[in-house]
Amino acid sequence: MDRYKAFVLAITMPSVGIFAAPQADAQTFRTYRCADGTQFVVGFYDADKRAFLQIDGEPVTLAKRLSVSGARYSGAGVTLKIPKTGPATVRHLRRPVTACAVIERPGI
Repeated sequence: MDRYKAFVLAITMPSVGIFAAPQADAQTFRTYRCADGTQFVVGFYDADKRAFLQIDGEPVTLAKRLSVSGARYSGAGVTLKIPKTGPATVRHLRRPVTACAVIERPGI
């Protein structure tokens, strides 16, 4: 009987892992509105150092770059700077750098 239990356990344990739901990473999404009228959404995941941007209807993945104060992300012609103090700035599509502020979304 013990062999039977060991056999059943050996068969069922791997299948439990297959059907178990994967644990989602913690995430943060922010919506920004800029002085030039640009609006974009940026997503951050705890397990990833990149920023995932949705700007001008296109998804853009930005790599984290070296920064003295705050955070700087760039890629695909887009640069996003989020300083420790002051407004965030974005530069994209060869447009000048523009200041952006987080849009507060009540209830979220």
